[in-house]
Amino acid sequence: MTTRVLTVEDDPLAANEIVVELEKCGFEVDWVNNGPDGLARAMSGEYDVIMLDRMLPGLDGLTILTTLRTVGVQAPVLMLSALGDVDERIRGLRAGGDDYLTKPFNSDELTARLEVLLRRRREAPARNETTLNAGPLLVDLISRKVTRDGVEVSLLPTEYRILEFMMRHAGQTITRTMLFEAVWGYHFDPGTNLIDVHMGRLRKKIDPPGAKATIQTVRGSGYILT
Repeated sequence: MTTRVLTVEDDPLAANEIVVELEKCGFEVDWVNNGPDGLARAMSGEYDVIMLDRMLPGLDGLTILTTLRTVGVQAPVLMLSALGDVDERIRGLRAGGDDYLTKPFNSDELTARLEVLLRRRREAPARNETTLNAGPLLVDLISRKVTRDGVEVSLLPTEYRILEFMMRHAGQTITRTMLFEAVWGYHFDPGTNLIDVHMGRLRKKIDPPGAKATIQTVRGSGYILT
């Protein structure tokens, strides 16, 4: 099936570049150049993913995003903006955005980020799947509550996302690149110790002293949840 993408972008040159690039990659792309029309199209529920500019005539991107989430539109949204400071990115993500890309951006990175969002959506739990279980660990996908042997474990949001992803792939070797894509939306390893820091904290919380370790390091490859 063809993946349908809605691009809401008021700059015709930028929009044309986006449309050409995505169509080359096999996406079916619709473009609108203002906020009110963008909101109307997005609310139709016809799109697999939405690219939404932050600053738009008639209705700004944050208002559109908030409205979509309020009425129940769950299509992943990639925010595009020349406003690249941290506060703006946080506002976009907290309003319901799934990722945030600062202009100007590389066309390959744009395509990769869309692919990550679409893959996350495909891997999202079925409506009747409410828990994940792996050995002594249990995750309630509704309440986001994590327990080990019946004892609740308090995790930070990033730690929770790492654990959920690993539990969905229990028994498989998870590479650093896979974790960056699934948790942070990067399609490459930025060469930091970001994963090591979060993984260390996660292990301390879910594997208390004296308990059998559930997460093992696979030397030269990544990690595995046994």
